[in-house]
Amino acid sequence: MARKINFVTGTRADFGKLEPLAIAARDAGHEVSFTATGMHMLERYGLTKLEVHRIEGVRVYELLNQRVGDPQDLILAKTVMGLSDLFRETQPDLVVFHGDRIEALACALVCATNYIRSAHIEGGEVSGTIDEMLRHCNTKLAAFHFVSSDDAKARVMRLGEAAGRIHVIGSPELDFHARPAPVDLAEVRARYQIPFDDFGIAVFHPVTSETATMGQQADDLFAALDASGRNFVVIAPNNDPGSDAIFAALDRLPADRFRIIPSMRFGYFSCLMKEAAVMVGNSSAGVREAPFLGLPSLDIGTRQTNRAQSPSVFSAAAGDPAAIEAFLADHWGQRFAPHTGFGHGNAAQRFADILNDPGFWSLDLQKTFADHG
Repeated sequence: MARKINFVTGTRADFGKLEPLAIAARDAGHEVSFTATGMHMLERYGLTKLEVHRIEGVRVYELLNQRVGDPQDLILAKTVMGLSDLFRETQPDLVVFHGDRIEALACALVCATNYIRSAHIEGGEVSGTIDEMLRHCNTKLAAFHFVSSDDAKARVMRLGEAAGRIHVIGSPELDFHARPAPVDLAEVRARYQIPFDDFGIAVFHPVTSETATMGQQADDLFAALDASGRNFVVIAPNNDPGSDAIFAALDRLPADRFRIIPSMRFGYFSCLMKEAAVMVGNSSAGVREAPFLGLPSLDIGTRQTNRAQSPSVFSAAAGDPAAIEAFLADHWGQRFAPHTGFGHGNAAQRFADILNDPGFWSLDLQKTFADHG
């Protein structure tokens, strides 16, 4: 039986995880739609709603939920109001959302209070900062859970969720990386005006609990990268509080060795990661996707604390230039064995198989706390 399934996406990062699932659901015969909100709607971050509109065979709703500089609580309130109106109008059978951001929390609240069947992608993760708290809140509000690992499933169960509501499918973005990139490096370099062949990738996002020091952290990190004399493709930070200070640090970098890009199409970014020498920063891509590709990565600061363990992931404080330089000197261009702790690149098919199971649709939306003893 075909169902109406809406995927809510607020950032380029969660879209990369939701797109494979949405395509698999569409191909399984379901009526699929996206709600594009958050960063997708902002020119400063590349107006990435255009990427959502490129998916064939799905409908896209747009929700402008913020202006640059809005505080998180105001964004939450605006998003709750917008999604409430949208879901009452469209009546989805299932709403799918990802992770730990404000838009996901708003979605989880609207679904829970209106008894709309919902599925949370990649709950049960630990990462430090407010992201982890929001992620666990979303777990308790969601009806079903599609997690990336057995460890994540165990944490979701410890939060009182029934085992029958939790499905281990792996990290969906690995589906992209597991197959050949749709473009080659020459196409990526031409599209994004990247002038060098030998390069690292740097992505440094704000940490909402450390906004007072984000400017100094960004200055320290990029000064160390600059001092290395190496080339970097820098993906601009997300729109969390503290991003202005990071943008200010990026503005001071020499343009001949740092190519700063607001956002990249996921297939192009996958190719870039496969060809990069290293990855540096605090993006989840550095602790999940990079290890899957065998790409050495240096995790900076606290944003991904305890998120993942892999032989190819190293860590340093932003203000430790010696550790940063040592990582670049020791691991530039190195390749590690692929790490499959977050799946093998078949999450979308597993997701579609679960949607096709009538048992998934028969479970009651009124949850009870599952005390696993």
